[in-house]
Amino acid sequence: MTTERKITDWVPKDSKTGEFNRLASTFRHQISRTSSDLPPESNRYHLYVSYACPWAHRTLIVRALKGLEKHISVSVVHWHMGPSGWRFGEEGEGEEIQKAPEPNTGAKFMRDIYNTVEGYDGRFTVPLLWDKKMNRIVNNESSEIIRMFYEEFDDILPEEKRGNSYYKEEDRQRIDEFNGWVYETVNNGVYKSGFATTQEAYEKAVISLFSSLDKIEAILRESSGPYIFGSSLTEADIRLYPTIIRFDPVYVQHFKTNLKMIRHDYPNIEKWLRHLYWDIPAFRETTNFEHIKKHYTKSHPQINPHGITPLGPVPDILPKNA
Repeated sequence: MTTERKITDWVPKDSKTGEFNRLASTFRHQISRTSSDLPPESNRYHLYVSYACPWAHRTLIVRALKGLEKHISVSVVHWHMGPSGWRFGEEGEGEEIQKAPEPNTGAKFMRDIYNTVEGYDGRFTVPLLWDKKMNRIVNNESSEIIRMFYEEFDDILPEEKRGNSYYKEEDRQRIDEFNGWVYETVNNGVYKSGFATTQEAYEKAVISLFSSLDKIEAILRESSGPYIFGSSLTEADIRLYPTIIRFDPVYVQHFKTNLKMIRHDYPNIEKWLRHLYWDIPAFRETTNFEHIKKHYTKSHPQINPHGITPLGPVPDILPKNA
């Protein structure tokens, strides 16, 4: 007899390696100006996110950078993930949280939206992009959602918001190369460290993580501007930020990534982080430390069984010129 694996069982109990392996996203449809099936239209698409989730965070950043707030609506789930996954809110919970039943599908949980697809047997993740006109899931892969946002909606945006400055043709090779190793060892590396169920898996992930942070520190030290690749903000910065902004407040203690801290040991990463947060509203206004800290510490009972949220570090991010 087999038992159903819980959503919060990040590593199977019978895993011999104890390593966390992230599954690929399932829905990969593309909004495109050349598509008759999924054309870019104002108020047709809806984005489901969690402020706690770094993958969803990148989509909120790009939505704000591109000025798409009036064209792509958003629902924020509650920060707590229980055995049934992400849920929508109840009366009396935060104003920023979408209350159940949510208006597009009547769902109480994200899994209800996924289960509108007959026979679906995958994960119930955010972000998720929904087509309100056709009542269907478009895409749940954050890296693809942000690239759709870069320019597919430009025809309905003012001139100053048009153009794909974050993933220019001439920069794509180096951005893709950077994203590749950063995803494996940093973005997903913190999860590999925190969800590891053997000492060997944990040490392997943590050593790779800090080796990559050392490398990023060196890249920023040599950069000719405030960003990864010089004077222009690119996708490399957008995809890295959600991990780094969570690093000191959560990952150091919760995921045991405690060999170093960003604020104390990586001066160039820290300077880069403070610039993005304090100087660019799209980063600061999409960062919710309450959701971030409560989600991780109260949604992972196998790591933190009593659900106690540490008070520190204080502050969550240091002042711009501290």
